[in-house]
Amino acid sequence: MNEPLDPDMFTGCTHAPTPFRIGGKWMPMIIRCLESGPRRFSELEVPLRGITPKVLTETLRAMERDGFLTRTVTDSTPPRVDYELSPLGRTLLAPLNACCTWAAAHLPELLDARDTYGDTAPAPGGP
Repeated sequence: MNEPLDPDMFTGCTHAPTPFRIGGKWMPMIIRCLESGPRRFSELEVPLRGITPKVLTETLRAMERDGFLTRTVTDSTPPRVDYELSPLGRTLLAPLNACCTWAAAHLPELLDARDTYGDTAPAPGGP
């Protein structure tokens, strides 16, 4: 059995507004949550504060559809459902780690660029 996920695993993350999105905003965080092994839906909800159950369900279904994770239903009352990274999903760990390393090193520059753009961006509906 895996250790419980830390409810604060993304709190204070210096690179939370990641410029990289592998399949959407939540997918990289779900990959990180599943890195150490299978998890139940309710376990994933703990560190993924801000995600609605609907969006989590949609994201997990999309990841399963794309072959990034497997969904295992165990016959019990109530049924137990576990999500686990597939071998294909595990191939995303190295690029995700590289993105996190890059973001940690360059996030201040990225945020400065966004601020500068925000100061000089044309008004909505303008040229």
